[in-house]
Amino acid sequence: QVQLVESGGGLAQPGGSLRLSCAASGFTFSNYAMSWARQAPGKGLEWVSGIYSDGSGTYYADSVKGRFTISRDNAKNTVYLQMNILKPEDTALYYCAKSEDTLIRFRRYEHDAWGQGTQVTVSS
Repeated sequence: QVQLVESGGGLAQPGGSLRLSCAASGFTFSNYAMSWARQAPGKGLEWVSGIYSDGSGTYYADSVKGRFTISRDNAKNTVYLQMNILKPEDTALYYCAKSEDTLIRFRRYEHDAWGQGTQVTVSS
């Protein structure tokens, strides 16, 4: 069955970095766009970043543009989110999600698989 497993979250200081990974299995990874979304306590889901199935295009929310970088390794069935210059407002539970097709999507119902989430906390 389809499985997405995130890792790499943790505690970071403001200005620090973390790298999230999402290992995928149970489907042909290279055929689908992937997204990262986050949810902070008491807030709604925010789409952070997305990448086309072949990695040729990416999307970033304005809140993370210039600080986060999404990438994928289709040979390893893994998508990454490199997070630099972290801010306290980046604190959230970060989810990896599988798009329903090759295109970057921005609605929950357009993603048909989700990971369990990895917690990122940015605090001094």
